[in-house]
Amino acid sequence: MNKENNYYLGIGRRKTASATVYLKPQGTGQIKISKRGQKKEKDLEQYFTNALLNKKEILKPLELLSKQNDYDLKIRIEGGGMTGQLEAIRLAIAKALLEVSPEYRTTLKGFGLLSRDPRRVERKKIGLKKARKATQYSKR
Repeated sequence: MNKENNYYLGIGRRKTASATVYLKPQGTGQIKISKRGQKKEKDLEQYFTNALLNKKEILKPLELLSKQNDYDLKIRIEGGGMTGQLEAIRLAIAKALLEVSPEYRTTLKGFGLLSRDPRRVERKKIGLKKARKATQYSKR
């Protein structure tokens, strides 16, 4: 816990996305998201305008521990696309909750929320159209 500002810190990554979550105790469940280096903050609904399912996925660590309205979240996000950012935020929230109490580890780990997904985009190879797609073979 940062003594000066009274918050817990969690960092999560996925593909090329990186998220930093500041978890402030005695909150009301308010969530503010901004791109790293920019001052403009948005709500969760404004930032992720797509599916409702994605928003539920972000808050899954808080829902499992039934702490949705106990903390205020301030999220800084950088790089990646929508899915990468969503999963980076989810991992960062789970890591921040671990700082709050190490007893949460068994619950979070059981649902696979503490492991980083290592998959990345495979690079394109010379002579191929994409990473593995070759030109069509013609016998004659």
